[in-house]
Amino acid sequence: MLCQLSINNFAIVRFLELDFRAGMTSITGETGAGKSIAIDALGLCLGNRADAGCVRPGAEKVEVSARFSLLDVPLAKRWLEDNDLELDDECILRRTIGSDGRSRAYINGNPVPLAQLKALGPLLVGIHGQHAHHALLKTEQQLILLDSYANHRLLLDAVSAAYQRFRTNEQQLLELQRSQQERISRKQLLSYQVEELNEFGLAEQEFAELEQEHKKLANGSALMEACQNAIYLLSDGEESNVDSLLNKAISVAAEVETVDPQLASVSNMLNDALIQVQESCSELQRYLDKLELDPEVFIQIEERLSKAMLLSRKHHVQPSALYQHHQELLQELASLDSDESRLQEMEQQLSASRDNYMAQAQKLSQSRQRYGKELEKLVTESIRELNMPKAKFVIAVEFNEQLMTLHGSDNVEFRVSTNPGQPLENMAKVASGGELSRIGLGIQVITARKVATPTLIFDEVDVGISGPTAAVVGRMLRSLGESTQVLCVTHLPQVAGNGHQHMYVAKQSKGGMTETSMVPLDHEQRIQELARLLGGDIITDNTLANARELLNA
Repeated sequence: MLCQLSINNFAIVRFLELDFRAGMTSITGETGAGKSIAIDALGLCLGNRADAGCVRPGAEKVEVSARFSLLDVPLAKRWLEDNDLELDDECILRRTIGSDGRSRAYINGNPVPLAQLKALGPLLVGIHGQHAHHALLKTEQQLILLDSYANHRLLLDAVSAAYQRFRTNEQQLLELQRSQQERISRKQLLSYQVEELNEFGLAEQEFAELEQEHKKLANGSALMEACQNAIYLLSDGEESNVDSLLNKAISVAAEVETVDPQLASVSNMLNDALIQVQESCSELQRYLDKLELDPEVFIQIEERLSKAMLLSRKHHVQPSALYQHHQELLQELASLDSDESRLQEMEQQLSASRDNYMAQAQKLSQSRQRYGKELEKLVTESIRELNMPKAKFVIAVEFNEQLMTLHGSDNVEFRVSTNPGQPLENMAKVASGGELSRIGLGIQVITARKVATPTLIFDEVDVGISGPTAAVVGRMLRSLGESTQVLCVTHLPQVAGNGHQHMYVAKQSKGGMTETSMVPLDHEQRIQELARLLGGDIITDNTLANARELLNA
């Protein structure tokens, strides 16, 4: 619960330090005194928007801090632990806004982005404003209220996840369908190109081999003549050849070796050279024996080379890259075939994801219908207590298969009949301003009991209510305060008198400056304040007696 609130230089507040207790705290004051200013300041700690205009004139910055006890607030404690911001059983929120408009936020002394204050805030405080009943006219707010009461978060999460899967599948299918005609045209072109390249059937490295073979055959006569000349010089020359000359040199070397053994290595080298020459001759002869200068083979190779170069120009690639290009086209064609089957798969997936969404949405709808019956009964009882004895309240939950949203497929509408014989209709068509205030208050009190928020603030939610109805409202809020901390800003004595404690807001002007203060009232001071609320500025013995009666009731 909220234990302490400190406010520095906020609007017309110079400094306030407020201690709060469990139960219901009534907050009253004169019109214009700033009864809601503490709640507005607390809103800053909860992440509400602010600008430099909230800084008290002459001050450098606003500083607001709120201290909460977390002894019975497991959700907030878990959130702090998950975000590494825990501090025993307390939580301190602090916010500063400079005169330049710059804002800083802190949780337990740690600087945090404003988004984290906004995330933690609803786990600590629930604020119900004086215009909340107007929001009840919006169907989306009616849906939120019903879901808050039902507290079926797991069902909502399941529907949201199923919806996102459906939309993802739908988008993927649409993208495939949009590109389908393009794929068909591309597939036709690829099929023709691949068929042409398949027919040609160029093997890997074949173009390089063809080039080499073409070069060899184109120079076949010169190769043959050169090989024959080399053989002639090495071994077949009649007058002289390398073979015979080496043999003569070997003989001479053998003779001198007998004279000087140191020349033995020369003889060895000459013998090695003779062997190399003889092997070279043999290799050249074998090459000549295999060399065939067949004109038909040459023509076939030349034609295949020409075809390869023609196809390479047609496909805008180098002849040496034609084989790789062929493989890439084959892969792309296979990918397009895969896209066609992928299209069928996506259609099946979309249908399955839609069926899954509808199944989850049906479960959510059934839960809404169940809790809707429960809530409408409680609200009917509540508004009958609030001086609408013949009123009837109904929550219509209609499942619509054509409606698919993150929050399900239900149309939810709050309907009311305020008088006997009057048909149930949308609240906006039937309820007057005062009736709407009472219905809204009844709903807020009931849903507040169900939602596990440790501190609830009601900011003049009793506008448009008076007399016996106000007394019922006061009893409702006091009853709520038995289990939850309740802060209630009110102008009605019947409501204020039900508080477990009472705080008074006053405004003073000194030296051309206005300042607001808020102080707790003791028993006698409460009687004086209730008497003021009952009778205005003139307090009589009768108003004092009525005030005592209210306080002791």
